[in-house]
Amino acid sequence: MSNPTNSPERTQFALERNAFGKLILTTASGVRFEAVVPVRAFPIQSPEVGISLVNTDSEEVAWVDRLVDLPEPAQSLIRQELEVREFIPVIAQIVSVTSFSTPCTWTVETDRGRTDFVLRGDEDIRRIGKDNALLIADTHGIQYLVRDQFALNTASKKILDRFL
Repeated sequence: MSNPTNSPERTQFALERNAFGKLILTTASGVRFEAVVPVRAFPIQSPEVGISLVNTDSEEVAWVDRLVDLPEPAQSLIRQELEVREFIPVIAQIVSVTSFSTPCTWTVETDRGRTDFVLRGDEDIRRIGKDNALLIADTHGIQYLVRDQFALNTASKKILDRFL
């Protein structure tokens, strides 16, 4: 690649953290970019595919086709950075709801533990793609992900059916 500032490198780069915890990207041609940030192209449907590394001016400086193909330690550094930036708890089980009319409080088990949130209206539950995924927004704007509504336990599916 001739000019990495005009055309992003495609997985030919090295990543490291500086003393401040920021990611430093060095391209195959030796150009260094301080404080790069990974951004997923498809965060819900294909979180491991298509990750852009952008500089402080939000310009893409590198592209990762598939995260699993990236060598270590770059793969782990990108995963760690994405975990810090992204907060989308994944619902594993719907424990209870206070009412089948909205607004109501939901108690759910997520990949980050048990929590309660208020669902303002049925329209805050959106279908995502063709994979039976749902995105549920609470009154504070936090998005909760249900990866596959049909993979939930029976009690969770019954509760969810009342709102869909």
